[in-house]
Amino acid sequence: ARLGPSSLSDEEVLTLLIGTGTAAASAREVAVRLISIAGGGGLAALARRTVDGLAAQDGVGRALSARIVAAFELGRRAGQPGGAPIRRILGPSDVHRLLGPRLRDLDQEEFHVLLLNRQHGILNTVQVTRGILDASLIHPREVFRRAVEAGAGAIIVAHNHPSGDPTPSAEDREVTRQLAEAGRTLGIPLLDHVIIGRDGWRAISREPGGLG
Repeated sequence: ARLGPSSLSDEEVLTLLIGTGTAAASAREVAVRLISIAGGGGLAALARRTVDGLAAQDGVGRALSARIVAAFELGRRAGQPGGAPIRRILGPSDVHRLLGPRLRDLDQEEFHVLLLNRQHGILNTVQVTRGILDASLIHPREVFRRAVEAGAGAIIVAHNHPSGDPTPSAEDREVTRQLAEAGRTLGIPLLDHVIIGRDGWRAISREPGGLG
């Protein structure tokens, strides 16, 4: 209260969040243990842990692990663009601003579809899959069913790389190729495939009108 939260170490901030310890360990000791299991990744690595993953640690039950996961989620949401919400996508950087805070620290891949009107205004954002990205799992039928239902004029797809490196893989390019072909058949172009990493993004553009 006197010095402000920025004066505290990571361990001290986590200790305040934990609140009280157990008979076996103080709140500070639990905080030190949690940061140690994150290794060199620090708080960013801890933020990728699930409720079950944290609850498995000594001195951390499901209630506390849920509180910690919720705190990191609040931080991600606070990192969303302030002011007027993004309503129109002008380029891949807008996709990163929109989805980056949500996806960049996850420990599993999530694949999302932005449904756009013909002026690239956002109609909706839909999560299609969670887990390892595989061309056999990202079926164009599932992606474009949502687009047809929404009356979308175009789509952009995005997913994260838990490794932190947004460089497109061969699988990423194959998924993009399949979706682009389906989009041309249906008249709903795939404008871009944006890959989100820890500190940046890369885009695979497939159409002359793509944004990348």
